[in-house]
Amino acid sequence: MTAELPPGLTLAWGVQPVQRRGPKPGLSVEQIVATGIELGDTAGFEAISLQKIAAHHGVTTNAMYRYVRSKDELIVLVHDKAIAAPPELPAGWRPAATAWVHALVDRYAERPWLLDVPIRGAPVTPNMMRWAEVMLQAFAETPLNQHDALGCLMLLDGFARNYATIARQMGANDDVPVQAEQVGAFLVPRLIEHNYPMLVALYTNANYNDGLDDDLEFGLTRTLDGIEVLINR
Repeated sequence: MTAELPPGLTLAWGVQPVQRRGPKPGLSVEQIVATGIELGDTAGFEAISLQKIAAHHGVTTNAMYRYVRSKDELIVLVHDKAIAAPPELPAGWRPAATAWVHALVDRYAERPWLLDVPIRGAPVTPNMMRWAEVMLQAFAETPLNQHDALGCLMLLDGFARNYATIARQMGANDDVPVQAEQVGAFLVPRLIEHNYPMLVALYTNANYNDGLDDDLEFGLTRTLDGIEVLINR
């Protein structure tokens, strides 16, 4: 029956396979997952592999299959452990949603490689489901039905992931900011010549730049405003 379940699901919930006869295992799934997280933290998502974890522990790659069935299973376990459990949320759906998004953005900032983990469907592992659970509990205090509450949850999750992705890419960008004095001096006359009046005004008032500034709060507030309209309706 477990063979029909998605990779990593049983192990993530602490259901261990029946131990085969033979020498006592020298490693544990917990050790393997911890090493995978360490590799992700130090070298990024692409560094997380059965081969590298095996080398770290001085065993063969084939020996790793005594503990996890595949690379996919390893990634599922590493991802769920690395995302960790969400914080306790404040009362009220709106303060709760604000804290939830900030916590998720912070988690991605701490471990940017989490953004590289493929999304393969709805969350099914303990920590990932706990993130969904606490936010759905906050929405349960509103008139939203389950379908709409889940939709709002996905909206907040998508917003947090999108913001974190942009922040990560911009943080790794060594290019000259678009608001640099030289860039502005070059662009403004050309924007005027080719009829970009709105962007000319933004450049002139120094409001067009590469910084995220208050984009997180602005976008989150607008998103919550939209959810509030749905709740009130």
